[in-house]
Amino acid sequence: MLDHIAIQVSDVDAAADFYTRVFAPLAIREVLRFGEGPSAVVGFAGTDDRVQFWLGPGTGPNNRELHVAFVATDRGQVEAVHEQAIAAGAEILHAPREWPEYHPGYYGVFLRDLDGNNVEAVCHRPQ
Repeated sequence: MLDHIAIQVSDVDAAADFYTRVFAPLAIREVLRFGEGPSAVVGFAGTDDRVQFWLGPGTGPNNRELHVAFVATDRGQVEAVHEQAIAAGAEILHAPREWPEYHPGYYGVFLRDLDGNNVEAVCHRPQ
């Protein structure tokens, strides 16, 4: 349904490093960068090489939590994101588990990024 999403962050370089490290198990990686330093805009793609997630500099104080969910192809990838998030010192909101209230087979991990956003890796396949 979505073509792409962009979020504003307080430190583009730090946020790009965070997303690269934590979501590496999902093959999410930086593929484009416009500008340098605090004014940089960074684009990320998955295995299809289509830029769908962007980070850019904030234009004001962040006062709303954003939720972004990234697709995991299997539960092992969800577990790997959880491990990377712990290694990165991220706040874990919900450790990996099945969420039957969403639908059978919904398996996800929820964590906070460096700007307080709620980010998730989710697999929609049963075990």
